[in-house]
Amino acid sequence: MNSEAKKAEDSALSQLVGERAVTPAKPKENEAVTGNGPFDWWLFTIMMILLAIGLVMVLSASSIVAEHTFHDKYHYFKRQVLYALIGIVALWGAALAPRKLIYGLHYWALLATFILLAMTLTPLAPTINGARRWISLGFASIQPMEFVKVALVLYLAYFMSAKQNTVRTFWRGVFPPCLVTGLYCVILLSQPDFGSAIVLAGILFFMCIAGGIRWSYIAWSLVLGVASMAILAISAPYRMERLKAFLDPFKDSTGAGYQLIQSFYALASGGVFGVGVGASQQKMFYLPEAHNDFIVSVIGEETGLCGITLIMLLFACLFWRCFRIVLRQREMRARLSAFGLTAIIAIGALINLAVVMGMLPPKGVAMPLLSYGGSNLIATMLCIGLILHFSRTEDVCRTSS
Repeated sequence: MNSEAKKAEDSALSQLVGERAVTPAKPKENEAVTGNGPFDWWLFTIMMILLAIGLVMVLSASSIVAEHTFHDKYHYFKRQVLYALIGIVALWGAALAPRKLIYGLHYWALLATFILLAMTLTPLAPTINGARRWISLGFASIQPMEFVKVALVLYLAYFMSAKQNTVRTFWRGVFPPCLVTGLYCVILLSQPDFGSAIVLAGILFFMCIAGGIRWSYIAWSLVLGVASMAILAISAPYRMERLKAFLDPFKDSTGAGYQLIQSFYALASGGVFGVGVGASQQKMFYLPEAHNDFIVSVIGEETGLCGITLIMLLFACLFWRCFRIVLRQREMRARLSAFGLTAIIAIGALINLAVVMGMLPPKGVAMPLLSYGGSNLIATMLCIGLILHFSRTEDVCRTSS
């Protein structure tokens, strides 16, 4: 009996040891950043639908101007297709890049974008509509501000995740990111580009909230920021004219309020179902920047309330997928990076819609994935690529919880 009991005990022990040997170990912290899971294909699909709509609307909104200026109605469309192809390469390059490489770029990205932004104050930058925001490459122009946003997010995500012990103090936790953002804003205001400076301040604001900075510091910074914007608006006559035109555009219908009024006419003409794709009247030299900052007005005129609603729903789905990825990140730096990249796209889309609908003064902010422009499109697709990169850690995070 003793020998049989010993055999049974040995058998149970060996079975238990065998079970433990095959039980998968809990993923370690460094295993969560390898990113071996599947991509979020829903996010990619929604982005591609918006991109396709944008290409069609750029062709529709720009054909008259392109024919008049370049004698080729497909001029802007062909360039936008080329920018989209470059954006696809940037997207998949970011999505497939090693996490270690992406994490090592924050200081280099800051330096490169700061140099590019400073170059806009040199003779290399042409003056367009009274501002020097682009660097001419001869065959094309680059707007450094679009890539500054990505570099700033990568830096802020690194800083606020690595400095969690000091992030709730002012001089070591709040002042450095404010200083970096402030240096960028000084150059932007020198161009001048007041709207882009506000966008950078907005990115910093939301990253500070997500990064755990004290609410008292955030509140005081918000008060200081609003006061600074008020002073800058009052000190520049053209900014005051824009503000007055925003409050009552019909008072100066042929001057500062002209563009906003034409946007209203376009949206009103569209009605519920629109006048038909390609049949817009406002794009015929009535609405300035019809294929760029005010392309949503043309979409509203040609596709009506239904088209605008579809665009909003697609962006809502895009942001839902992005925030789903944010919430599933276990590593703080990855979570902050994905959040900041999402904020770049969300802030741009919301500001553009607000301007088109007369809820904000004109800011010169393009609609992501829809407006014509290479720098904005490539930078937006780069953001989506990085978010797709972080989506690959979802399954690892889920199984470890």
